[in-house]
Amino acid sequence: MDNQLNVEPCIAKSWTISEDGLIYTFNLREDVFFHLHEIFENGTRAVVARDFKYSFERLVARETAAPGAWVFQKVKSFEATNDTTFIICLKEPFTPFLGLLTMKYCSVVPKEVVETLSDQFGRNPIGTGPFKMKLWVDNEKLVLLKNEQYFEKENGLQLPYLDAVAISFIPDQQSAFLEFSKGKMDFISGLDAGYKDELLKADGTLQTAYKNGLTLNTLPYLNTEYLGINMQSKHPALQNKNFRQALNYAINKKEMVKYLRNNIGTAAQAGMVPNGLPGFSKQTDYGYSFNSNKAKALIMESQVDLKTMPILDIVTTANYRDLCEYVQNAWQKVGISVNVNVVPSSHLRELKANGEADIFRASWIADYPDAENYLSMFYTNNFTPNGPNYTFFSDSTFDMQYQEVRRNVDEQKRMALSVSCDSLVMHHAPVIPLFYDQAIRFYHNSIQNLEGNALNLLELKNVKKL
Repeated sequence: MDNQLNVEPCIAKSWTISEDGLIYTFNLREDVFFHLHEIFENGTRAVVARDFKYSFERLVARETAAPGAWVFQKVKSFEATNDTTFIICLKEPFTPFLGLLTMKYCSVVPKEVVETLSDQFGRNPIGTGPFKMKLWVDNEKLVLLKNEQYFEKENGLQLPYLDAVAISFIPDQQSAFLEFSKGKMDFISGLDAGYKDELLKADGTLQTAYKNGLTLNTLPYLNTEYLGINMQSKHPALQNKNFRQALNYAINKKEMVKYLRNNIGTAAQAGMVPNGLPGFSKQTDYGYSFNSNKAKALIMESQVDLKTMPILDIVTTANYRDLCEYVQNAWQKVGISVNVNVVPSSHLRELKANGEADIFRASWIADYPDAENYLSMFYTNNFTPNGPNYTFFSDSTFDMQYQEVRRNVDEQKRMALSVSCDSLVMHHAPVIPLFYDQAIRFYHNSIQNLEGNALNLLELKNVKKL
């Protein structure tokens, strides 16, 4: 993916897609080599099409038990016709498929090294990337060295520019920030509550003390933070569409982002498809901007008796207690009694998967940059545990339009269908989008060319350090 989330050539220098959208034929480069390893007869060897056939079949093999096996659930077969031609046949058309192939699950690995190292391959990986493994000490440090035979160049110069990359594992975020402020680390990402006010002003800009030495980089991040509502809940009020809509209107999301996130993020006043993704609509006619009077009116229309209604329960983890307590306070202002139940993340996952949480805090980070990825959360056939539909939302009109989003190759039609699907979901309100996240990175001014895109992957091949 480039910075605008367009698929671009890498080891596959070109490709064609059949008119029916079922056959993808890739033409591979001939100058790509695996990292050096003693198992190779000559220290290394060129990557060929059968390496992709092996790597992808390994990903979906039951004995591998790979968490990324779902990437190829729509694939019928893989075929290497010669060293430079690789063909993937799909069971059905799936327009976002090229985006799936950019995921790290789809990295190519050498069969002879994998089979020789067996279960130790994960600790000693061999690939084709700009950096290669040197050292990995659990909970301490990971060191990567420059791959001297990496195949990409920039303006005729060999990539990568950096000689090595050291990654420190510091569980305490405040300790990590202290090391960063001392100049012992070049880069940190994310906004932890322990240091957010030290680094940022309320408006999200750098504090004056750090302006001369640090760079703050923010960009849209394909992550929607939301509250999910169990549509199969036995709580009577949650079965009422007007009441669910009222829950949305009652929250001042702009204020929440300003005071709890230092303006890092965008109030979610459209749908589930986030800012930064094609298919995101800036129109708010199907979203929910703050309107407490509207919330109260909808509660009246719902005929829910707030005095006799069972207390609502929001299940969350400790990291998001402040957000949920903000929501709790907002709902109490319109007369709704709410309890915030803080549980370990493993227990929250279990409650969601079993449909035992009435309202739960969650986030959806895009696996690949397509609105379809977010819409899949509401497809009837994706009810958990078979898929990501944790709200158990089901609507025949949505299902029909969603299937067309998956198949249609016309981007304008797909975008219109995506907006329509998102609008329909928000009308029924099985979710309460809170904010669209932003990737936030801090690094010293000695670091140059550190770019990114809305997937927030750390790409270091073009980075220089002065």
